[in-house]
Amino acid sequence: MVNFLKYKLVYYLLSATVILLGLYSIMRWGFKYSIDFTGGTNLEYQTDKKTNVNDAANIFKVNKVEVVEISQKDKTLIIRTKAMNETQEKLLKESLEKNLQTKITVLRSETVGPVLGKETLMKTLIASVLAILGILIYMSFSFKGFNFALSAILAMFHDLLVVIGSYSLLSHFFGAEVDTMFVTAVLTSMSFSVHDTIIIFDKIREYRNVEGRIEMEYGANKALTETMVRSLNNSMTIIFMLLALTLLGGSTIRFFVATLLIGTVTGTYSSPFVATPILVWLEKKRK
Repeated sequence: MVNFLKYKLVYYLLSATVILLGLYSIMRWGFKYSIDFTGGTNLEYQTDKKTNVNDAANIFKVNKVEVVEISQKDKTLIIRTKAMNETQEKLLKESLEKNLQTKITVLRSETVGPVLGKETLMKTLIASVLAILGILIYMSFSFKGFNFALSAILAMFHDLLVVIGSYSLLSHFFGAEVDTMFVTAVLTSMSFSVHDTIIIFDKIREYRNVEGRIEMEYGANKALTETMVRSLNNSMTIIFMLLALTLLGGSTIRFFVATLLIGTVTGTYSSPFVATPILVWLEKKRK
């Protein structure tokens, strides 16, 4: 049997370092929000010849359209503006074709109002709170102990902080935007974290039922020793797939997959090295 809990201070220090780095990034740089949250219009215009981005930006300014971001990839203009209606967009397209002397093909045109963004954020918060309450109630009854549920929830918050802190760094250095796909990835990562934790806690409960009143730290180390290889094998199959998609997948899903990858890694780590030491500490404190 391996004494994993012997190094719990190292685990706590590593977690604190990653979380503090993420919190610093959030306070220092924040996030880049997509139109799902801020409201606006996303446009992708394909031109028959390469154009000058500055000239295109000036045409937007002349038409009194506020540009949030504009870039060019080959012969495609990628533009993000404040919300426009169909009439404004039609006039803008005609103005671009006339002044840039090029034919424009609309590849993408979507407009989301800021009210939808607020609704999305509110629904996300409600879904998260309901999920946490459901997990808390279920685990309290299932394991006949509030400390099991509390440890799992604290580990889940640990994973949440790691994921959103890491995404802030991705947002600052690589331009990742907070959108509905990011929300989906965060909720999925939170559920994965609890799933792995339940496997370890179930083993601890099994030892207590079979062997009677065992020392909590002994039962936790025994459970970790028996489940560690299985957890790693299970997680590595997911990690390899997500890593391949991150490196080779399309740009539209790259940051979504990267968020899932970060969530899977931190979920695999937190179950044995955050949730279990917290449970042992809470049980010792209770006794």
